[in-house]
Order: sequence, then C-alpha cells, then structure tokens
Amino acid sequence: MDQMTVDSRHWQSGLTRVPYWVYQDPDLPALEQQRIFEGPVWNFLCLETEIANPGDWRTTFIGSMPVVVARTADGAIAAFENRCAHRGALICLDNGGSGAKDFQCVYHAWRYDLCGNLASVAFRHGVNGKGGMPPDFRLDAHGPRRLRTATLCGLVFGTLTAGTPPLEDWLGGPIVAKINRVLGGRQPEIIGRFTQALPNNWKLYAENVKDTYHASLLHLFFATFRINRLSLGGGVTVSESGGHHASATRMPTEAVDTSYQGMRSVDDGFRLADPSMLETRPEFGDDIQLQILALFPCFVLQQIRNCIAVRQVTPRGLQATDLDWIFLGFTDDTPELRTLRLKQCNLVGPAGYVSMEDGCVGGFVQRGIAAAAGADSVVEMGGDVAGSQDTRATEAAVRGFWKQWRATMGI
Repeated sequence: MDQMTVDSRHWQSGLTRVPYWVYQDPDLPALEQQRIFEGPVWNFLCLETEIANPGDWRTTFIGSMPVVVARTADGAIAAFENRCAHRGALICLDNGGSGAKDFQCVYHAWRYDLCGNLASVAFRHGVNGKGGMPPDFRLDAHGPRRLRTATLCGLVFGTLTAGTPPLEDWLGGPIVAKINRVLGGRQPEIIGRFTQALPNNWKLYAENVKDTYHASLLHLFFATFRINRLSLGGGVTVSESGGHHASATRMPTEAVDTSYQGMRSVDDGFRLADPSMLETRPEFGDDIQLQILALFPCFVLQQIRNCIAVRQVTPRGLQATDLDWIFLGFTDDTPELRTLRLKQCNLVGPAGYVSMEDGCVGGFVQRGIAAAAGADSVVEMGGDVAGSQDTRATEAAVRGFWKQWRATMGI
C-alpha cells in the first residue's frame, strides 16, 4: 500500500466503481470506528426480549467498541461503553444475565449502576486514614461513555452522537414499514443463536447482503429446487440515504419441484429427503417468500419463508468479521409453526442449505484482490442509481451502501 492518506485515495466519480483499497487499507478500521460506528448512525444493540425485566442485561459491540445494554429499575433501557473508567478493563465479562442491581469491575471493584453511572470506588477514603482518592474526587466526573437508545418493533438501537436524527426518521418510512411487516405487533422469542466467523472485511458481507441477484447463481440449493429465480416477482426498496434496503421475492405460482435437477447438479438421484423443509405457512398477509432487509451499517433482518432471524455484523480487524445470528419465533406460534421454523433454521448459517456459500465468498474476494489495491470493482447492474427498483437484477442497494458509506466517512 502507498502512503497516501485514506481521505485522498482515488475514487472515481459516481457509484458504479468501488476501489479495492476500501477492504485493505490498514488506516480504515480506526477511521470507520470514529466516523461510522461512533458517528451519526443507529447501531443495533439487542432485542428487547433479551432485556425484558429490570436487571436484565446483554453485552454487544458497535464496531470495535464493547457495550453493555441494561433494563433499569424503572423499565428504561440504558446502554454504555463496557469499559471501566479506572484502568479500562471490561465492566461485564459475560454475554448477559438477569437480576443485576449494579455492575462491578473485577480489577479494582469500581461499581456502576444499571445506567453506567459510577456508584462507588473501593478504598475511596483510604484504609486507617491512609491512602485513598483525593478529597476533591467526584464520582460523577468519571464513567464510561453512554449511548442514546431507541426501540422499534422489539429491536434496540443505540447511538453515541447527539445529532443523530430520531430512529424512524433516520430509517425512512418505507424501511420502517418493511420492518413492521415482519416484526410489528408480535412478541418475539429467541429459538436459537450462534456466531459465524467470516474471513473478510465487514464491508464485503454488507455488500453481499445488499446484492439482490447473486442468490440464484451462487446458492446451489436455490438453483436446484427452483426456489429463488429472478423471473419471480419482487424488487428492492432503497432508502433515500442509500444505506438501508429491503429486497423481496414473491412465491412461485407453481408448486416447488423437489425432484428438479438444477443447472449445477450432477447427481441424477439428488432429492430432498424431507420436502417439508420447503413448506410455507402464511403469516404476513402477502405472497412474499423471502425478504432480506439491511440497515446501515451492520444489521440484517431476514424472512426466508417462515425462518425469521436478525443478524449483527461485527468487524474483527481488517480481514475478519463476526456474524451473530439470532433466530426468532413468536409467542403466538402454533407447535406446528414452531417446528417448521426450527427446521428452516437449517437453511442459513455456516452450514445452511441456502447460505453456506456466503460464508466463504467474501474470503474469495479478499484473497482475489490481494494485489489489486489500485483497481476497482464494477457495480453497474441495473444502472448507476441507488434507488428502489421493481427488479432484483440490480446492484442498486450495493450502490446505496457505498453512497451512505462515503457520505458518513466524508470520502
């Protein structure tokens, strides 16, 4: 890599070219942390159901920053940096818990309330009249950074920037409606979760989720059983900012043929042993079989038939990413629908019938561009705009991601 600063690196005008240095420059992670994750965006933190009662708490990340989210005694939601104001150790070491009255750092026992306020300091007044903190030491002058929080349809978001617009304004009405379609008016229950390690920069996964036409080409399961074809109806909704999108695929008018031999299938005997995997129970009042929704920078809400999940993307350095999956059911699920949801969880994830290829293709790109920092990717499918279209044969949402990335980064 050359010695140019990030802000002055080349980038062609328009939205149809993305330079490969954006996945490689070692100066970018720190700049993204400052300008994006700690900037004027809403970051997904957790589900309300994870902190349903006072004293419930979860740990999470916004970019590289560790965060604690807690339900306070009065029922409010508080979020603060998971960093002791004394020597910088983590305040909370576990993923979550319940019944907490306060939090105490294990290193020197500095104690914080559920809002992140410093409540006490061990040996603050010394021992036997010796030592201790200075007389003018004030508890309220020390503490981790605190976030503003907001909720929507059971999702909890946080921002560190006072000027970030209200959550629904930041998302825009069309995207809020797409979230409401899946989660609105229902009480979710967590039915499974795991973390998937990806061998690539976080932005390659963000692009992949917004790439609305690769599924029928990359994913063999879709091709084999004719589940996701661009000839089916649907399209993509892109927010005005470009950063948020929702793609939709309609149900096929014909029944799924589980004996169909796809374009890449070489085994003439290939069949689904359990065709019920591809059943669909109506629950959304429409004929959308698949909706993938992504919010800038790092949140995904999926509906693949009756498989509902949220995904959180966490950068782990320049060329590593954690992808956290939380699978959802709802309190009003029938036993049959819950069984189907659990079965369809096998469609996605690192070994998922549908999406296992997504876990490696970002790594293929990361390896392929190793010596191409001065070259660009071509993002022209569907034109040069970053707006909604009534087709999935487009890269409009990918262009939208880079539109918002550049605006937020000031590049």
